[in-house]
Amino acid sequence: MKEKKQIRKQIQQQLVDLSKPDYEHFSYQIAQRLFAESFWKVSNTISITISRMPEVDTYQIIRRAWEEKKTVVVPKCYPSNRTMKFRVLKAFNELESVFYGLYEPKEDVTDEVDKKHIDLMIVPGLAFTKSGERLGFGGGYYDRYLEGYDGKKISLAFQQQVVSSLPVESHDIPLQKIITEEETIEING
Repeated sequence: MKEKKQIRKQIQQQLVDLSKPDYEHFSYQIAQRLFAESFWKVSNTISITISRMPEVDTYQIIRRAWEEKKTVVVPKCYPSNRTMKFRVLKAFNELESVFYGLYEPKEDVTDEVDKKHIDLMIVPGLAFTKSGERLGFGGGYYDRYLEGYDGKKISLAFQQQVVSSLPVESHDIPLQKIITEEETIEING
């Protein structure tokens, strides 16, 4: 879809234009909002991606989860069939750089976790609407993985990633909350 490509390009450019101090400050504010959420407090196993600029910084969130004795699981992607599995991450040195400079868990030192054991799924994306629609990065990994997932689904985003509308497809699965540096958007549904 051409429209999705244009939105992705536009949002990515806005994010690249964020200054380092704003990026750090906004990421910190988003993390603090997340830690105050009941979703966070009651979850034992949390799935999260390893961020890279200009995504909301997840390293501080992972450290906090470890401090609170939560289990952190991160995605391992399989591009040949566009699937992913989540693996337990206990230390950052259990990561390796894979395609596109992304960091993923090393399979030989991490254990796989079934989706039914994940309490809170922090879903990445490029753009979001206040009704819980999400525009991902284009691989469709999360759309496929979220099928049949019954836990809580939230996203972390900078305010400029929240847009008025997105092209939605039938397989798109809505979120329950979106947390930005300015607000926590509760989605009814």
